[in-house]
Amino acid sequence: MHLAMLLEMAGEAMGDRIAIGPSSGGTTFAELAQRSRRVGAHLASRDGERLALVDLNSEAVPVGLFGAAMAGRPFVPINYRLADDQLRAVVRRAAPATLVAGPGVAERLGPIPGIELMTRKELLDVAADPRMPEADGWGGDPEAIAVLLFTSGTTGEPKAAVLRHRNLASYVISTVELGSAGEDQATIVSVPPYHVAGIAAAISATYAGRRAVLLEAFDPATWVTLARREAVTHAMVVPTMLQRILDVLEEEGSGPGSGGAGGSSGDGSGSGLPALRNLAYGGGPMPPAVVERALRLLPHVDFVNAYGLTETSSTIAILGPDDHRAALDSPDPAVRDRLGSVGRPLPSVEVTIRDADGGVLSPGQQGEIWVRGDQVSGEYLGAAGLDAEGWFATRDRGHLDDDGYLYVHGRLDDVIVRGGENISPGEIEAVLLEHPAVADAAVVGIPDTEWGERVVAAVVCRPDTRATEAELQEHVRHALRSTRTPEHIQFRDQLPFNDTGKLLRRVLRTELTQAFG
Repeated sequence: MHLAMLLEMAGEAMGDRIAIGPSSGGTTFAELAQRSRRVGAHLASRDGERLALVDLNSEAVPVGLFGAAMAGRPFVPINYRLADDQLRAVVRRAAPATLVAGPGVAERLGPIPGIELMTRKELLDVAADPRMPEADGWGGDPEAIAVLLFTSGTTGEPKAAVLRHRNLASYVISTVELGSAGEDQATIVSVPPYHVAGIAAAISATYAGRRAVLLEAFDPATWVTLARREAVTHAMVVPTMLQRILDVLEEEGSGPGSGGAGGSSGDGSGSGLPALRNLAYGGGPMPPAVVERALRLLPHVDFVNAYGLTETSSTIAILGPDDHRAALDSPDPAVRDRLGSVGRPLPSVEVTIRDADGGVLSPGQQGEIWVRGDQVSGEYLGAAGLDAEGWFATRDRGHLDDDGYLYVHGRLDDVIVRGGENISPGEIEAVLLEHPAVADAAVVGIPDTEWGERVVAAVVCRPDTRATEAELQEHVRHALRSTRTPEHIQFRDQLPFNDTGKLLRRVLRTELTQAFG
């Protein structure tokens, strides 16, 4: 199966439905397919071997993604928030390519051999021009590269993760039914286009027949206003986004009994998120306290925790709405703890936990998460990441419980080794977040001559609250034990996150080493 075929199927089955934009006057699925075919023909006539994009969310993203597929060109969305020298380096690696440049990008890049620039407007003008020839949307090689996504590069030169058409199509077909969305459904897309969740959102919404409302860049107040105005029913956010959305709702007094599921004026003002039915979150660890807060503020919403990686074409495990409600209401600690899990693996993938020697571990034992399935690429440009049996080692640490729920404990490289004991930062962070004064917390290990590493923490307090270092240390000591108690706690206004909600743990480790090393 090929991505272009998914769009053509949607265009034929639901041609009159709005695919992108406002419910009145937006682009239909038939129009999206036709515009993508025009872009595909145009790209096929150019020299570039890829279609790169350095821009915010807009209709250019789905048109470029599907148009590139029809042209037989990989789609390469690039992080526009990179520093200029890093951005130029990544763009050079994408050459030879046609590059869709957002406002100000051309000036940042300068001339780069093998890169031919187009503006967003130029691309969309091609898409809208009835005189343009159209590519064949039903052709294409499922084994060809559909998308190249560059990693963040926080530990060195970014790697280019390869997602082939069969990987992405397998993910969508195994999780979404063609035309399964109701005509009143709309999803808000606020994750940046260079994140795998942004790619998955575009493809999944198209195949389901769900209207996509595009937010150029995330701002919590703008997100809430747009969600109300467009009667958004579905959304996907990363942890930091959800926390900031909840802050907006709390500040305006939305919630149970105050309009959390109440009315809206239709212009984006009003209270709560009355149309919202399903909210998926993922992209990083979500503290259970934040999930409980969301369930209280938005009791009418079905919450889904989706865990996946770029190399797995997005989601491989889901904690569904029923799991959320059962965990919140259960007096059984084991069931309640499932709010801290990422749910069960999808039926279409296999997940095992393995030790350092590759041996499969029993339920409850922590090790590295391995995954296998048709949607799993595990491939990088110039390097294969799957073993001989098709398994991909995620470098994430976790465990499965007796009922098959998957718990993710962070990256293997994040484990703190103190005196030969492996300590999970996430375990300590979860305890710190249970303190009423703590809004956010991060724990790292810094070098220590006696113990190898020392446990230290950075904490952000809630507005109008305070806590002392000794108070939080005793809080952790009481819940865990002394070896897991941070020796130092730094109070900060904010933690370092990237724009997709991932904690920049290495940045924090460097800063805390300078402060306490």
